[in-house]
Amino acid sequence: MKDNFLYSEISGNIARLIRNEVLKPGDRLPSVRMLCEEHNISMNTAKRIFLELEAQSLIESKPQSGYFVSQLPYQRLALPAVSKPAAVARYNEPEDLIRKVYSHMGSNKLTQFSIAVPSGDLLPLAKLNKEMVHATRELRGGGAAYEMLQGNEKLRRMVASRALTWGANMQEDDLITTSGGMDALSLCLMAVGKPGDTIAIESPCYPGILQLAVSLGLKVLELPTHPITGIQIEALKKAIPKIDLCLLVPNFNTPLGSCMPDEHKREVAALLARHGIPLIEDDVYGDLYFGEKRPKCCKTYDTEGNILWCSSISKTLAPGYRVGWIAPGKYKEKVLKLKLVHAISSTAITQEVVASFLKSARYDHHLRQLRRTVQGNYQHYLHAIAQFFPEGTKTSRPQGGLALWVEFPKGIDTLELYELALKQHISIAPGRMFTLQNQFQNSMRLCFGLPWSDDLQLKLKKVGNLAKMIQR
Repeated sequence: MKDNFLYSEISGNIARLIRNEVLKPGDRLPSVRMLCEEHNISMNTAKRIFLELEAQSLIESKPQSGYFVSQLPYQRLALPAVSKPAAVARYNEPEDLIRKVYSHMGSNKLTQFSIAVPSGDLLPLAKLNKEMVHATRELRGGGAAYEMLQGNEKLRRMVASRALTWGANMQEDDLITTSGGMDALSLCLMAVGKPGDTIAIESPCYPGILQLAVSLGLKVLELPTHPITGIQIEALKKAIPKIDLCLLVPNFNTPLGSCMPDEHKREVAALLARHGIPLIEDDVYGDLYFGEKRPKCCKTYDTEGNILWCSSISKTLAPGYRVGWIAPGKYKEKVLKLKLVHAISSTAITQEVVASFLKSARYDHHLRQLRRTVQGNYQHYLHAIAQFFPEGTKTSRPQGGLALWVEFPKGIDTLELYELALKQHISIAPGRMFTLQNQFQNSMRLCFGLPWSDDLQLKLKKVGNLAKMIQR
């Protein structure tokens, strides 16, 4: 029994080290005898471990030499190129396509590769329900009364406290709660922009941001974006004379999953402050990092209150609770005035539930589990793409978040692929959703927030086969 437990633990640990590229292709593994001595296991158990890793194509044996890390299939997948949007602001929103894809949100009849939220199976729903009962007892009027305009004090205190982990120095009074992340972005855009202004964003970009900007009468300037490091700094510098505000998702943006290096975040914060251009920073994926520590934000380097930092628990804890927040810097009074006009109050009871969950150790415990799960899912997706998708397919390499960007060879139209997949009860997100320009027709976003299973692998195989079928 002990050996069976150790067998699973040891093989799992070695597999993670290989998939996380801590152990690299060609690295030699300990011998069977060394593994026995190091972990106090039997010779048969050590051999089983190596056979299991070999069956997963993670290692290979070389006669008279031992076991070595294999080159994983997905490591042969190339990265998509840096995007090249036209340097002209556009209004051309793919409204019908976005509406069609998101009309299936919440449906249990489809495999939802298209929606970037974690599955309910990965969320601590029973614990949240207990907190909900507790909140009705604690809150004035059982949670039926209005919350103060600035929002739940305990929640703001906990968000401010957690911000210390990424280098921000804020107090509860610096924060305003909102009804989710999109509400936060909406209030910020209305506070610092007006119809006719030009906003700079990443390209590709989350469709909700595109829709929101267009609905507010903003002209959208898409910036060239690297799949690993985010927006091209030089492109932003050239755009400065044309833009009035900027909205970025520096940490694991969707759909690319890119993460701006700290030096880029510092430079962007200083550049925009120097020119008096407000930056709205959407940090909704920041807690879903795959590395050792949470990445910093542009807000970390904000010395003038020029950055409106937004986040929520929609991607980590409870999408339907609609709980978010803003640290609006010097634009606080403008944001408060807009919240009063548009909402009066945020939902008291869900804010209290989230505040209590953040205050306990339960949230961090849940995050650790969620990060391990979605990182494992991401690796499974890459293996499936390498195995089943057309030759020449490229993928992004996110180090966090929930989204993977897939670029097919030029002859594959993902609008056509979407329609075919839908008939197989599979929903993908075509690349044209993520831009206002005529680009990304051969790309798509896949969400890896679904529990991995043989059935999910089969669905990815179907998508790959359909793509091969329409390849021209």
